[in-house]
Amino acid sequence: MKRGSLFVSIAGIKGMNDVLPGEVETWQFLENQARSIFGNYGFAEIRVPVVEKTELFCRSIGETTDIVEKEMYTFEDKSGNSLTLRPEGTAPVMRSYIQNKLYAQDPVAKLYYMGPMFRYERPQKGRYRQFHQIGVEAIGIEDPKIDAQVLAMLSHFFAAVGIEDVSLQINSLGCPECRPGYRSALITYLQERLGKLCADCQRRYQSNPMRVLDCKVPDCKQATADAPSVLDNLCGNCEAHFGQVQQSLRDLEIPFAVNPRMVRGLDYYTKTAFEMVTGSLGAQNAVAAGGRYDGLIKDLGGPALPGIGFAMGVERLVLMLGDNKLAPSRPDLFLAALGAEAARETFRIMSGLQRRGLHAEMDYEGRSLKAQLRRADKLRSRYVLILGEDELARKQATLRDMEAGTQEEVPLSALEQILLSKLQRA
Repeated sequence: MKRGSLFVSIAGIKGMNDVLPGEVETWQFLENQARSIFGNYGFAEIRVPVVEKTELFCRSIGETTDIVEKEMYTFEDKSGNSLTLRPEGTAPVMRSYIQNKLYAQDPVAKLYYMGPMFRYERPQKGRYRQFHQIGVEAIGIEDPKIDAQVLAMLSHFFAAVGIEDVSLQINSLGCPECRPGYRSALITYLQERLGKLCADCQRRYQSNPMRVLDCKVPDCKQATADAPSVLDNLCGNCEAHFGQVQQSLRDLEIPFAVNPRMVRGLDYYTKTAFEMVTGSLGAQNAVAAGGRYDGLIKDLGGPALPGIGFAMGVERLVLMLGDNKLAPSRPDLFLAALGAEAARETFRIMSGLQRRGLHAEMDYEGRSLKAQLRRADKLRSRYVLILGEDELARKQATLRDMEAGTQEEVPLSALEQILLSKLQRA
């Protein structure tokens, strides 16, 4: 960008970060593990747009939630439509499920997604304005065993990626039959302590009273320490459902703790709610969270089908992996060429090996052999092929094993077969 006679560099947007080589390999590892594990549990990938109509999130998340009131990136397009960068993944997946009538093929759908979400909030450790989630949705199954299966799959994922400092917390948020009574009792309780609550909780204690229990402000936590528990106000159906979820988790030997103060920030949750929490990320201790949303699909204009799902924050998972991050992949072979004719032949050989599925690199600058070997060492290449004018004349090339410190002459006529054999054994 030019300003006067000066060129001013353009920086990225605050809270929206680049994922660079050396970092992206860890992201790919997490994504590949998710695809493999979720596939084994019968989940299929779905991809939805990053922009949706604003009404979708107002109807699903709830107009009185912090996300809708303060955090959404909302704008008008050239036709005057109000659009929003998606702040979460469940509502767009449900919109797609309904719009594409996936329920007509089979009311039971097990889906997963991954990609960026957007919320305008203060960037902090593991939490950014553009952040990434991996999530799943299981639609059309009422049985509490699907709750347990989803939680077992989540536990399986954390074990597979090597993240051990997590624990599962569960709760029940009730349903439209029992929640109104609890909501009324909670509002009465909060009214008596209004002066001890933070400004946000004073503002929302009537419109969204359960969110007060989830406030991280110490004074609010202390003021509501003896608040009535939702678990003491469940109807018979919700109590039985929650009991069966716990029993199924015990049957699967999945450790868990019941946390009666845990609520979710989105209005659509009913019955089972859960979080995977850690002690290694400070106050923002949830690395995965979700629950049931049995009324959401109907509220968005679809059939009356139940659902349950969760989402994981990829940035937080990467932070938790810490020193276990993966290094960039190293080349199978680096090709060092000396002279124009050798460079031409080297380029042909490299392209053939790449088409055969091998990671091969070469020097394009015509540098000295010493400089090319330094480049191969920097890339940590297992083998180096050296080809110069002399080797071309003899129809031979020198293959150097960088780890063993040995080298041998190989005929150009059989070069590809020899390399493939050696590299596939390496």
